[in-house]
Amino acid sequence: MADSSALPELPQESINDALQVNKDLERVIEAVEDISVQLTWMGYDMVALRTSPELGTSMQKLEEAYNKCRAIICGDRQEPESESSI
Repeated sequence: MADSSALPELPQESINDALQVNKDLERVIEAVEDISVQLTWMGYDMVALRTSPELGTSMQKLEEAYNKCRAIICGDRQEPESESSI
């Protein structure tokens, strides 16, 4: 069995580079997961709208009602811009 002291030690710079690469990969994986979730919801919305076209108008009315309620509760007198359009 080989002695662990016989293993060559990596320079600290290589270890730091490897840690940085791991952090970068984690960020990329998280971004790809977020995109995957968004695409899944887009696909779901598309199927729902094709199955029931009146759902789009219902969602638009619901969003308008929400914006009006929010404007009243938050004290905004201007119509808030919707974050997404259907």
